[in-house]
Amino acid sequence: MYDFLASFMYKLEKADTIYQNKTKNSKKFYSKAFSIFPGGISHNIRYFKPYPFFVSKSNGKYLYDVDNNKFTDYWMGHWALILGHSHPIVTQSLNKQIKQGTLFGTSNIQSIDLGEIIQKLMPKAERMRFSSTGSEATMYAVRLARAKTKRRIIAKVIGGWHGFNTTLLHSVNYPFELDEGIGLVDDEEQFIESLPFNDLEKSVKILETVKEDLACIIIEPILGGAGCITPEKDYLHGLQEFAKKNGIIFILDEIVTGFRVSINGAQKIYNLDPDLFTLGKIAGGGLPIGIVCGDKDIMNLSDNTQTKDKKDYCAIGGGTFSANPLTMVAGFSTLDFLKKNQNIVYPKINKLGNKVRMDLKKVFEENKISVKITGLGSLFKIHFLNDKVNDIKNALDVAFSNKTKLIKYEMSLMSNHNIFFLPTKLGAISYVHDIKDIDNLIKSTESIIESGVLN
Repeated sequence: MYDFLASFMYKLEKADTIYQNKTKNSKKFYSKAFSIFPGGISHNIRYFKPYPFFVSKSNGKYLYDVDNNKFTDYWMGHWALILGHSHPIVTQSLNKQIKQGTLFGTSNIQSIDLGEIIQKLMPKAERMRFSSTGSEATMYAVRLARAKTKRRIIAKVIGGWHGFNTTLLHSVNYPFELDEGIGLVDDEEQFIESLPFNDLEKSVKILETVKEDLACIIIEPILGGAGCITPEKDYLHGLQEFAKKNGIIFILDEIVTGFRVSINGAQKIYNLDPDLFTLGKIAGGGLPIGIVCGDKDIMNLSDNTQTKDKKDYCAIGGGTFSANPLTMVAGFSTLDFLKKNQNIVYPKINKLGNKVRMDLKKVFEENKISVKITGLGSLFKIHFLNDKVNDIKNALDVAFSNKTKLIKYEMSLMSNHNIFFLPTKLGAISYVHDIKDIDNLIKSTESIIESGVLN
């Protein structure tokens, strides 16, 4: 037993040593960053032990760090870079626009171009408002819902992530019943109801108890950050039906799935009819963006040109950098490319996604390692199962899965094979990935299993 444990700890220590030896400059930069930023980072999830590597440039499917390491990237800018890093179609449009100006602070024709192509691809976007982040977009969506219905309560899914806005920062991380941290006002929580994903019967029972004061149901069509979990049959339609029947606004958060799972988003795949929906990530072409879209009568509540009576007006903004011309041209060039090449792009990335899910499942099962690979299209996520969890259907299942083993696996990929997944987060395949990348991921996984790290 001692020999086994000693060997196991040596392997872990060796992986950690390899990482630190190959990222010495990153370690120095992290030390500097720690004295500037809380935790040394500007986004919570970008930290991982012992410290994150620092990127100096990116291109195609690769990240290059300050130590000249080259990583094959499956994080892809928080899943936003469907065309890969620095795609020529995007960089060329940005280079041209930079010469014309980066921030006008006034209306611009570039925003019309992006708005029109979004409407063509997603006709339910009858009206829209640009912002700079997804958090702003979802915040505006629920505010519009409250304005329309004159009700207060918001229903969201346990584990559902809709950004760091105060209203929706509830029941995100386990233990779900506790506040996400200090600084949140207890009174706000009384207006949030949390639903169990993929359990329609329990969800409807909860909704029935608050329907008279229920303004909206907001949901990701695929539970993204909580585990890349797809909905079971009739779950989304059941919630939508309840909302429509009771005068409740149905909001679909497509910030992750919009233009990712299909050119028309998840609402097309699942045949949904949201009153409002949010977009982001891919729609910005690699630059900051958030968009709230939907029914024109609801969206027009934010039209401050028609009335000055506050009782009839919903105050949503956009921010100084909303609809800035750089984001607009990057977003348009990305969506225009996807529209023109949709019969090439989506079959390719979805085929690679299916392959990675099947091949990873096969290699783990052949080595008697119990896993569930979730996802849809070009999105995928590995979950190591255990005595507590034998399937992944909701955020609670993910919380009780073997996260320790997952981190060991992903750190081994990073340290020994130069393959990057942001630890514990889902992976995304871009148009510049190819079958050789998937084969390399599988071979690297086999090597990690053979090393005994996952035992």
